[in-house]
Amino acid sequence: MKRVTKAVFPVAGMGTRFLPATKASPKEMLPVVDKPLIQYAVEEAVAAGMTHMVFITGRNKRAIEDHFDKAYELETELKGRNRHKLLEVVQDVVPKHVNCTYVRQSEALGLGHAILCAKAVLGEEPFAVILADDLIDAASPVLQQMVEVYERRHRSVVAVQSVAREETGFYGIIQGEPDGERLVRMTGIVEKPRPDVAPSTLAVVGRYILAPRIIAHLEQVQAGAGGEIQLTDAIASLLREETVLGYSFEGTRFDCGSKLGYLEANVMFGLKHPETGADFAHFLAQLAGHDRA
Repeated sequence: MKRVTKAVFPVAGMGTRFLPATKASPKEMLPVVDKPLIQYAVEEAVAAGMTHMVFITGRNKRAIEDHFDKAYELETELKGRNRHKLLEVVQDVVPKHVNCTYVRQSEALGLGHAILCAKAVLGEEPFAVILADDLIDAASPVLQQMVEVYERRHRSVVAVQSVAREETGFYGIIQGEPDGERLVRMTGIVEKPRPDVAPSTLAVVGRYILAPRIIAHLEQVQAGAGGEIQLTDAIASLLREETVLGYSFEGTRFDCGSKLGYLEANVMFGLKHPETGADFAHFLAQLAGHDRA
């Protein structure tokens, strides 16, 4: 069995829900406390054993490439000022054993199309897909949890989370049968079904470990509304020839593709941050006290 060493980050989206902040800066570079969303995603992949990061980029995404590149001028300035701790922070954005590849997605034709853009880089190997919008706070990184499932079961794994039935129209929803602790053997998957026809309330979250056969299925998927190629359709097709598992992960997810989820993430991570936690908690307590008054 081949190990999972490559992680794909589809980052070509326009981030219209955060305009005007994302007019000239990628949504994936929005900071949660002091790190951009994309860095949290990369750190999760590194913790899960990934050594090759593949970014599917688009126009106005150069800041992501710059963020993970070496910053000679900044490092020289920090060295000259003896700011050694900050220098370590800058140099550790990407560990030395990790490689980064950037592939341009010329048109925004959906998540499935973004993954197809990485075909030449991925080869015949299993790979992970991480959506940076989904920031997950977990004692054990979610992707690491999923790698452990993959290595034990040798099957594609899709992260899922139970949602309210009235919210099924915002997610891919899976159908299946229990197949071990936190696992569902999938029998179907539907993109954004209406609540009255949704097969379950288990929603797909932005973490996947996929068998290489998914590429062949993506190549056969017919473009849907807006000309987009849906990963959901390819997974549904893959189910006809091999098992795919849904995994209910341990952790708290923040939907940073929405303003409210992004604000919630900043509060929770701000409370946990070693530099800000105590003072921020005191501020929030004071704020709550004023509200009660």
